[in-house]
Amino acid sequence: MAEHALLSASSSHRWLRCPPCVKLEQELPEKTSSYAAEGTLAHELGEINLRHNLGEMTTRTFNSRLKKIQKNELFTADMPDYVEMYIDTCMEKFSEAKAKTLDAIFRVEQKLDFSEWVPEGFGTGDFVTIADGTMEICDLKYGKGIPVSAEGNPQMRLYALGAISEFSFLYDIENVRMTIIQPRLDIISTDEISVKDLLEWAEKVLKPTAQLAFKGEGEFKAGEHCGFCRAKTICKARANKNLELARYEFRTTDTLSEKDIADILGKAEELVKWAKDIQDYALEQALQGVSYRGWKIVEGRSNRKYKDIEKVAEILLTNEYTEDKIYKPKELQGLTNMEKIVGKKKLNELIGNFIEKPPGKPTLVVESDKRPEISSINSAIQDFQEV
Repeated sequence: MAEHALLSASSSHRWLRCPPCVKLEQELPEKTSSYAAEGTLAHELGEINLRHNLGEMTTRTFNSRLKKIQKNELFTADMPDYVEMYIDTCMEKFSEAKAKTLDAIFRVEQKLDFSEWVPEGFGTGDFVTIADGTMEICDLKYGKGIPVSAEGNPQMRLYALGAISEFSFLYDIENVRMTIIQPRLDIISTDEISVKDLLEWAEKVLKPTAQLAFKGEGEFKAGEHCGFCRAKTICKARANKNLELARYEFRTTDTLSEKDIADILGKAEELVKWAKDIQDYALEQALQGVSYRGWKIVEGRSNRKYKDIEKVAEILLTNEYTEDKIYKPKELQGLTNMEKIVGKKKLNELIGNFIEKPPGKPTLVVESDKRPEISSINSAIQDFQEV
């Protein structure tokens, strides 16, 4: 089993905002998911390709490990196409470093120790390259749910601090570039910071907050960072924040104003997420024997299904029901599944000219969302009606 730090870099966005959440999470079991396992497999694929391309792995070893990856049930034909975006980015960064400094170095899956600022803190940098004056860290995020920006990203900053501790005696590093590659969202995000500013942040912000988190002290604070917290369903701070909506003070008029609706919209999405988390948690606990007053477990709705499809078809056909009546027409797999079967690149080569992306349904989002605003309301209404 892989070793994990209590104050991990990957959860730093959470404990930097809510230091005591770490202690609360320790009371709850860790859960794994197929998405995490899929991400681990993609990282392994990226690692062996980089090591092979950069001469750290023989072709024989590469082929052996590649076959093992391809046999994994989570491997899909499009995974190499997506991971290639990460590999190409890393190779490009190292080429740039070599052009700048002949003896530039690289590290793949490098363990990085940042315990000087975070108690017992360590993590793994996917790819690190260093040349005189500049260090660059690349991180692969294979998930496709949430875009992650490198700008001010604490996980990347912790990796940078670990790399500075490890390599600063070899190179005079003045600046750090941090790049996050999200191939399934087609996003590459980069941020840059001077070592001076990074070390100042580490001393003034990171170190004192990490000390609080390690001791389980500090103030609970709810926000967007709660999303992956194991304690999000039982945290009172999150409950209090979301219950603010129930205490909303409306004007004395009979109808909601535009301002009322705007204020509610800002809280409703998180409120819905919180309520759903509570429902899921309560069901899970009830199935384990926990009793909630006024609630009980019942059998949910289910759909009928055939016990033996082949036998059913045989009986119907012998009773003069034709195939065109008892079978559904053939239907192509959706594009997402087809990419997994064929491969993203190969599918585009074969049928790219026959793929289109119609306008998405108009969606109301906060102004800070990076998607461009629809310029024409009439066009948006028409698109909505056509979708």
